[in-house]
Amino acid sequence: MSTAGVLAPVQAIVTMGVSGSGKSLLARGLAEHYGVRYLDADDFHSPQARARMASGQPLTDEMRKPWVAALGAALREHADQGEAVVLAFSGLRAAHRAQLRSGSGLRLLFLFLQGEPELIAERLRARAGHFMPPSLLDSQFEALQAPEGEPDVLPVDIAPPPAQMIAAAVEAIEAYRAAAISAGDGDRTASN
Repeated sequence: MSTAGVLAPVQAIVTMGVSGSGKSLLARGLAEHYGVRYLDADDFHSPQARARMASGQPLTDEMRKPWVAALGAALREHADQGEAVVLAFSGLRAAHRAQLRSGSGLRLLFLFLQGEPELIAERLRARAGHFMPPSLLDSQFEALQAPEGEPDVLPVDIAPPPAQMIAAAVEAIEAYRAAAISAGDGDRTASN
C-alpha cells in the first residue's frame, strides 16, 4: 500500500537534534500517527563508526559524509517505492542537512528537538544499551549548527511528556503542510 501522499506536500519528515534529545521517540510516534515507515539513522552507521563512538570519540564531518549519503539514498528508495518516511537523524551540521536534502531529492521537513542540556544529559544517563556514551554529549553540542534561517525546519520543545511532545509536533507539521499547500507548494513534489 502506498503511503507517499500521506505527508504531502512533504515527502519525508526528519527529527533532528543531539543524542538523547528524543529523536527516535518522536520519529516513532510520528510514524505511528501517520501510518508511515520509521527509519533510525543509527542503523546506517558502519561498525567502525559505532565502535569509534562507543569508545568515546566523536565522528568527524568527513566520516559522516558516506553515512548521510546512505540516508539520502534510503529516503529516495522508499519514496520511489511509494513509501513516506519519518527518519530520526542527528542533523547537527548544516552541510549534512543540505546533503540529505540534495541526496534524497525529496521535499523534507525537519523537526529540531530543543531542550536544556541538563535534561538531555539526564536522559542520556538513564538510557541503557546504546552505543553513544553520555560523555559525547558536549561534543554533540559543539558540533551543532542551529538551523536558523532554514525554512523547512520547525522547533520542538522536548520538555513536555512524550505524548504531549508528539501532539505538539503533529500540530506544527499540519500547520506547515497547510501553509505550504495554500502557498501553492503542493505541486512541487510532482516533479521529484
